[in-house]
Formats: sequence, structure tokens, C-alpha cells
Amino acid sequence: MPPIGRRGFVAGVTLATLGPGGRAGAETGGTRTEGTGPRGGSAGGAGTRGTAPGAAGSASAGRDAAAFRGMWIATVGNRDFPSRSGLAAAGQRAELLSLLDLAVRRRMTAVVLQIRPSADALWPSPYEPWAACLTGVQGRDPGWDPLGTAVTEAHARGLELHAWCNPYRVASHADPGRLAPGHPVRRHPEWALTYDGRLLYNPGLPEVRRHVQDAMLDAVRRYDIDALHWDDYFYPYPVAGQVLDDDAAFRRYGGGFPDRAAWRRHNTDLLVSETAARIKEIKPQVAFGISPFGVWRDAADDPAGSDTHGGLATYDHLYADTRRWVRERWIDYVVPQLYWNIGFPAVDYARLVPWWAEAVRGTGVRLYLGEALYKVGDPAQPAAWQDPRELARHVALARTYPTVGGHCYFAAREVAKDPLGALTAAVAEG
Repeated sequence: MPPIGRRGFVAGVTLATLGPGGRAGAETGGTRTEGTGPRGGSAGGAGTRGTAPGAAGSASAGRDAAAFRGMWIATVGNRDFPSRSGLAAAGQRAELLSLLDLAVRRRMTAVVLQIRPSADALWPSPYEPWAACLTGVQGRDPGWDPLGTAVTEAHARGLELHAWCNPYRVASHADPGRLAPGHPVRRHPEWALTYDGRLLYNPGLPEVRRHVQDAMLDAVRRYDIDALHWDDYFYPYPVAGQVLDDDAAFRRYGGGFPDRAAWRRHNTDLLVSETAARIKEIKPQVAFGISPFGVWRDAADDPAGSDTHGGLATYDHLYADTRRWVRERWIDYVVPQLYWNIGFPAVDYARLVPWWAEAVRGTGVRLYLGEALYKVGDPAQPAAWQDPRELARHVALARTYPTVGGHCYFAAREVAKDPLGALTAAVAEG
């Protein structure tokens, strides 16, 4: 039984079936010469460019001004941008501006643009090659600077630009020879692991953590972005019959930990905490946000966990202690991917919202809720997703919790289509 989307899964599946295939499938599409360069540091940062915390200033007024509304723009596999690889620079630029105009029309306050989809870049990075999604050939110069243009043009429209990076994904295949010449994994094959037929950086190596931080922080240093944003790919989603072979790194660095799971969580904690500290050193006005899978732990496994029964949890299976990151205030905002409907038996949206609202209470960490717009109208989804008011009910419920500051919608293609008018209804709700 396949996963139902980018980060939500069908009811009743066992942990062994919860692999990353459907998530990556939805992110990459599934059924789913300007280059003005960097600008100087902004005095704002996420949540301060607009007229209220968590909002970019836009033409909208009233209650609109206080709410964060984000739109993810996925570039991996050309899901949302560019529409296909190999477009001329002018065509790519026109598509990007069209997406920014779309965000304004749909009353978004921020765009979350994927700038580092697979250990490659949508800007001239000294650390990793040009992204394959631009030209079809990793490392080939597209003839313009997508990130520089996105920052300038988003701000001109009153939108925040959140630069979305995937920390550890290298490729959707397992052949280093297919990577661009000079790619870090070509130069340092020992940095890579293979899992489920895919390449990823080894999170257990200090030199890898430093490299991926350097690669992402280059964008922070050189561009006037409002936030550095990560998704939920840390250690890979578990796949039945697959073993992540990080034995050598564990033997070298795992001494003093009670088990491998604790060591892996420590590695992820280091990536988050070190990056947070470095952002504050480079540009303290730039926010740091993470969008994790929506379940930290089930209450059956931890009394501090949520009243969920999904079988997958970031703490236990992705080695990502998302609750700790909030409590330690390493991040400025969190966008849990609550990609389930109200009343979903195993993982109920209505039960997760209060859990996350309580998790951020008193921390100063802003809470925005990730919304599965891509599920609306999909005949493979439960009946709730055939109801154009489902997402509006999400917004109405969230408004009863003062610590919820807004919503972020996956993703741009669906924002354009507005299936069943669900996005229009949700935005009208608040």
C-alpha cells in the first residue's frame, strides 16, 4: 500500500511500509541574464518585513496582515519550478515571476523556495554545483541567478523569501558517477551513504555537517533572504528490509552513547544547534525555520507525545528531536507538516494542533502549520479531502490557539489550481 503523499501516510500501514518513495514522489511531482546577485543585509528578517509579526507587508488589510501564509515552491524533479529542465534563462525567469505574482494574488505573505534540492544550488555556489533542475545537467550554468532574482522580486511584491534547503539528500539514484564533475561526493566518496537506492550525505561525519552548513550558509551570507528553511529529510525514512550502513562512523564517533539511535539524534541536534549559532553570527536578523514531519512521538511511547497512533515519529525513526529544538529555542519558527484531515483516526489534525500549540508555548518560537493542499480533490484520498471546506476548518480550528501564527501550503502547483476552491475558502477564513 503506497504512501498517500509527500509526508502523510495511509491509515493502518505498518512502520515497515512507511518509506520515502511517496513523499519524494509527491515532492517531485508524482501524479505531482538577470542575476542581479546578492543584496545587502536587511533590517528585517522573517516576520519583520511586513506590518505584523509573521507577516510580510502586502496589499491585504485587516486580519490578513497578522497571519503568515506561505507557499512552498519545490524545485526537486521540476515539481513546481522550473516547469521543465532546459528552459532558456528568460523562460525560467518568467516562470519564477509568475509564481511570485501568483503568491500575491492568492494573498500569501511568503514564498518558501527550494534553493538546494539535491546537494546542488539555485545560485552560483562555491560549495556545490548548479542544480540539475535548471538545465537538465547538474553543474551547467543556467545563465542567470534564480535566488538573487527571487529575493529581489519577492521583496518588491511585499513577500518574504524563505530559502528552503534539504540538508542531506545527494541524489535520487545511487551512482556517484552521475553527479557533476567536482561534486563534493565525487571528491569525497567517503562522505556518502546509499539507502533505498539513493545517495545521501552521512550525518555522522563532522566534516559532512560542516560542509552542508557551509553550503547553506553561503546563501545566508550573500543574499537578503528572510529565513533559512529546512524540510524533514534528516536521517532517511525507514524502508522495510533496508539498513543504513553507518557502522564505520558509529565506531569512530559513537562512544559514550547508550545506543546508535541516541548517537544519531545527537548528530541531528548538532546540525541544528550549530547552524542556529552560525546564522546568528552571520546575520542575526535572518530567521531559521524547520518543517518536520508532524508527529514528534506517540503518547503510547512517551507521555509527552501526541494522541496519535501513526507508527512513525521523528524522534524514533528519523532521529530528529523536533520538540527539543523548540524547547532549546534553536529555531525561530517551526512548520510541522500536519498533512492529515480532521478526524483521521490514526493521526488526527485536531489532536496535533493543540499538541504543537502547547509545545511552542512560552518559547518564543513561532508556529505555522503545514497544510496538504495537494490532497484536496484527489480521489485516492479520504472523503474529507473531497470537501472544499476541509482546509477552512483547519484555519478556523487553528485560530482558537493563540500560539498558531499561520499556515504554509504545499505547494505552488496546487496554489495555482486552487482545487475545489479550498485555498480560497481557507484564506477567507483567516
